[in-house]
Formats: sequence, C-alpha cells, structure tokens
Amino acid sequence: MSDKLFFRFALAISIVVFVLVIVLNKRVLNPPTHFPAFIYKLPMLHAFINGTCAIILIFSLRAIKQGKVALHKRLNLTAFGLSALFLISYVTYHFFVPETTFGGTGAIRSIYYFILITHIILAAIVLPLILISFWYGLNQNIAKHKRIVRFSYPIWLYVAITGVLVYLLISPYYSF
Repeated sequence: MSDKLFFRFALAISIVVFVLVIVLNKRVLNPPTHFPAFIYKLPMLHAFINGTCAIILIFSLRAIKQGKVALHKRLNLTAFGLSALFLISYVTYHFFVPETTFGGTGAIRSIYYFILITHIILAAIVLPLILISFWYGLNQNIAKHKRIVRFSYPIWLYVAITGVLVYLLISPYYSF
C-alpha cells in the first residue's frame, strides 16, 4: 500500500470514528432500555486505560532515547492496542448511557471545560497522526516517523493524561 493510499485510509477511519462519537453523544440512535450493569464501570476503566497509556508512552520515549528499538515498538503497540480498546469501550458506554453534565461552579468549572474541550479537539486530531506515525514506524521510514511523532507523541500523551483528569473531575456527578 502506498503512503498516499494509507493516508486516505487513516483519514477515513478517523472521520468514521469522529462521526460515530458525535452520533452517540447526540443520542441520534435510541439505546436499549436494559443493559448490563458493567456499563456503569466503563468510565473508571477508561481512566485506567488512559493512565496506563500515558505511562507506557513515557516509557516508550525513554526506550527509544536509550536505543531500545524493540522495546519502543512493543510499548507503542501496547499503547495502540489499549487505545483501540478504550475507543471500543468509550463508544459502547456512550451508546448506552446519556452524557453526564458537570456540576462544578466557579474556577473549577472553567478549568474542567478547558481540559475537556482541548481533550476532545486533540483526541480528534491525534488519531490520524497516530495511524500515520505507526505506518512510518512499522515500515521502517524512520526519518518520516521521527518528523510526525514530534506532533503525535505530545498530543497523544496530553489526550491520555487529560482523559484521566476529565474522569476525576466528572465522576462525582455521575448519577449511578
């Protein structure tokens, strides 16, 4: 597959995921009235996955700086797998459970919405960057891989960390 074809594929996947998340958050589809109780535990799982991804990404950067390419690759594949699991779980949760409204006031409200908005925007931006980073890395195009991870790595790390922060800030307002 050529780079150009893969970029189109990465963009298409990213658009589909973005639209799916919007559709689920806007409640366009009617969710079932009965669903398993574990669905309510998914936000905590999401925070755990995001936190784990953040730690793995930090260790991955450390590994490559030490020249441990194989470890770097394994760590990134693990982070990618966890992120894919997160995405599936996130979509599942939002299919079943309505959006929770943040109840804080004052400065914490502004802080929460700043974190949430930047998290959402950067999460939408980072998916194609991650896919392209993996494409270059797995195809041994190291120069292009390094060039794109200058952007994808800090964004991915920020999204992972702010995912945990969003959970910690919103969790007191869950109605379950």
